[in-house]
Amino acid sequence: MLDGGFRAVGSSSFTEFLATQAPDLLPNAAVGSVSGLDVTHGTTIVAATFDGGVVMGGDRRATMGNVIAQRDIQKVFPTDEFSCVGIAGTAGIAVEMTRLFQVELEHYEKIEGTTLSTDGKANRLATLIRGNLGMAMQGLAVVPLFAAYDLQAQCGRIFAFDVTGNKNEERTFHSVGSGSTFARGSLKKLYRRDMSETDAVTAVIQALYDAADDDTATGGPDLTRRIFPLVSVITADGYRAWDESKTAAIADVVIGGRMQSPDGPSAPLT
Repeated sequence: MLDGGFRAVGSSSFTEFLATQAPDLLPNAAVGSVSGLDVTHGTTIVAATFDGGVVMGGDRRATMGNVIAQRDIQKVFPTDEFSCVGIAGTAGIAVEMTRLFQVELEHYEKIEGTTLSTDGKANRLATLIRGNLGMAMQGLAVVPLFAAYDLQAQCGRIFAFDVTGNKNEERTFHSVGSGSTFARGSLKKLYRRDMSETDAVTAVIQALYDAADDDTATGGPDLTRRIFPLVSVITADGYRAWDESKTAAIADVVIGGRMQSPDGPSAPLT
């Protein structure tokens, strides 16, 4: 039932409203077999907390089978003032799911007069992912990474999901996508709990470089085209995209170091 033609009575969920009124507009509304289709996939996303917030970065490559479909795709999106999502998996569905999640958070705030808690936001995203399970079973999976600054806990938080919508909070850092194993291995050696914001950005770029070094679907820094990872930071002041010129400067330093030590910086043994 609609109240004044604008909202579903008793529901603060825009997704539930849309499922009732226009289900064909949902990202998982496709029907029929999709196996064998060539679709664009996003690859590696990395996030790490630091003393004062959380950093998320993504490489810029999208693939279609063994072909590079796009060299400068955006994979990290703000979802509200204090959160963001990084997408991995089927790019088209992932972008639409992110847009729906953005509207879901805005709708809740307008209806309830307050913002969702950080856990509430993660739960809403888990519900959207679970709704895509049928498409995931056909090979069109979406596996986002969610990061937020929790105003109550006064810290950055990271949440990872699987294709069924199962949610897990990662306390320090995490990565999703085809290069995630290599990125997490890199961060295991580089991560420090007392890192500054710049240190955390540097560690994320190092991890993405290591992922690109071993995973063909992950794009490394493109010096000829000046295409570098997109990095976002969330603190008590809110979400902001890291300045691309600063990201490029750090990437140049990272690449310069790799010229001397191709495998990257070494961590102490003890």
